[in-house]
Amino acid sequence: MNFDDVLERIKKATGARTQVELANILAIRQSSISDAKRRNSVPADWYLKLYRSHGLNPDWLADGIDPMYLKPGMAESSANFQGVTETSATYGKTPSRSRVVNVSSMAGIVTEKGAWQPDYVSQLAIPETFYKPTILVVRVDGAGMEPLIRRAGYVGMDTEKTRVRSGEVYGIHVPHEGLVLKRVYFDADNNRFLLRSENAEHPEQTIPAKNAEDKILGRVVWVLQEF
Repeated sequence: MNFDDVLERIKKATGARTQVELANILAIRQSSISDAKRRNSVPADWYLKLYRSHGLNPDWLADGIDPMYLKPGMAESSANFQGVTETSATYGKTPSRSRVVNVSSMAGIVTEKGAWQPDYVSQLAIPETFYKPTILVVRVDGAGMEPLIRRAGYVGMDTEKTRVRSGEVYGIHVPHEGLVLKRVYFDADNNRFLLRSENAEHPEQTIPAKNAEDKILGRVVWVLQEF
């Protein structure tokens, strides 16, 4: 085992580019990385932390032995990609790198004022090109948008993009349901938005145009899922 090789694999898997970022991921002092490098030895608790936080296989970290992930949920981040609305070129610089981001449940947290907020329940390594500060990553737990967006997949919502383009997929806060994914259309005759699922078993819903600003949380710009 070579320390530098292990370090490169850790950086590849977590998206860390500096010792400061790596120290934050491992919850250690930066000097601890320098000490480990000097000893050419990777502390055992690093492997445990990276397994817990990223699902990484200690054997892959130490010797490059597949599989890379031991937690299936993390492995899905490397699954086939289906873009919904925009190309990934909009969202980054270098397609070969990855970045670790927080992942929210769809249930989220509802504030006292009734607003939806993310409830981060896990982390996911995504391609650097998919990252943008305004992207919210959510794990899909419903079947309303199947087969386009499958249960257990991940969606990236750009929270800056709340102005509706009819026919695009948005994250909507529906009271008592949490965040739902719907195709949104503007019904000018009735001054309302129509919320439609891909799954025909899910009925159409509506929200008044005056309430849309508080309910439309962002447009889905990418999807990571298995097919």
